[in-house]
Amino acid sequence: MAYWLMKSEPDELSIEGLAHLGEARWDGVRNYQARNFLRAMSAGDMFFFYHSSCPQPGIAGIAKVIRAAYPDPTALDTQSPYHDAKATPDKNPWSAVDVAHVRTLPRVLELGWLKQLPA
Repeated sequence: MAYWLMKSEPDELSIEGLAHLGEARWDGVRNYQARNFLRAMSAGDMFFFYHSSCPQPGIAGIAKVIRAAYPDPTALDTQSPYHDAKATPDKNPWSAVDVAHVRTLPRVLELGWLKQLPA
């Protein structure tokens, strides 16, 4: 089992949103390095859920991968903000994974505090 750090803007998907849903598809990733990390994930891998681009960025919870990488359907969806006009059903360069909520932390472990840790 591997451990990861995955980030999301809370207005897109927050740890509270994932807790409410129970499970969700982690999609819309349009960065090749991040996509490669998604492809390296296996079911059962755990990750810190990091809130980014928000007033209080930091680790907000823990979640796990429940389905390994598969072609990201949002790349083919013309109504999606993550649509990729170059993607086709036979040649979709983007990947998604399915995730599940494990734990919401009692408080966000803020980025400033994390940077002060020697480890």
